[in-house]
Amino acid sequence: MKPHPDSLQRFLFEQSPVRGELVHLDDAWRAVLERHDYPPSLRAVMGELMAAAVLLAATLKLKGSLILQIQGMGPVTLLVVECDGELNVRATAKWQGELEGVGFAQMVGDGRFVITLDPKEGGQTYQGIVALDGRSVAEVLQNYMLRSDQLQTRLWLAADEQCAAGLLLQKMPGEGGYAIAGHDEEPDDDMWQRVTMLTDTLRDEELLGQPSVELIRRLYGEEDVRLFDTQHVAFRCTCSRDKVARMLRMLGPDEVQSVLAEQGVAEVTCEFCNHQYRFDKVDAEQVFASSVALGGSASVH
Repeated sequence: MKPHPDSLQRFLFEQSPVRGELVHLDDAWRAVLERHDYPPSLRAVMGELMAAAVLLAATLKLKGSLILQIQGMGPVTLLVVECDGELNVRATAKWQGELEGVGFAQMVGDGRFVITLDPKEGGQTYQGIVALDGRSVAEVLQNYMLRSDQLQTRLWLAADEQCAAGLLLQKMPGEGGYAIAGHDEEPDDDMWQRVTMLTDTLRDEELLGQPSVELIRRLYGEEDVRLFDTQHVAFRCTCSRDKVARMLRMLGPDEVQSVLAEQGVAEVTCEFCNHQYRFDKVDAEQVFASSVALGGSASVH
């Protein structure tokens, strides 16, 4: 029995301040791999970051987007994953040279980790930037959460050519208020240590291959766990011809005309979905003759 494809399963431990999420990405993950020929070692890191982005976006209940970036100083110069509040996700990466046998730390070097919360619709954007501290995607994110005074968080991540998956546990703040109405039990203060130790026994092949409910029951069979409805996750790119047109306006008519004179057509390719947009001389004239006010992103993305 395969995991429920492209789904997020939320759960919590009764009488305790601990909650969890488990995500499986199948079609969404393969949609990323189909658009670019990423080296195997880079694919593994991308899949882990993609699973982590979905897990974190789900905890934040965003109306906009969560963007995770690893800006590397090694052969991998950029890793970007974006996930919105509806759990639509996309990812891309830039690298140079051979990556065979290169581990995470060597791959990214002394880079930095950037997390951006973009509320869209005119809200204020939040961005945190820290040094890359960790030997894996999970360690980098856990150290960031710890240092930014966020909730105590643990992540278990894995990816192969078919699936990317992740499990998140968070300890909520406070000492009381966790008992269910109508019950008199005291909160279980030892739950966090107990369930993190149980989850440390998790193997990558189990995380990738077992259905969410089955895996939760296997790990926490002695605990009182409440399951919530699953949420669907999907690959979706937000690029559009209109966004490319806005980018061309930002470049200005002289720059665009220079490209047209040299190449006959201006081509812009989305780095996320690999879709190509072509603007010839007539298209360019329409772009700059348009009365549409300049706004939105100055990027095809």
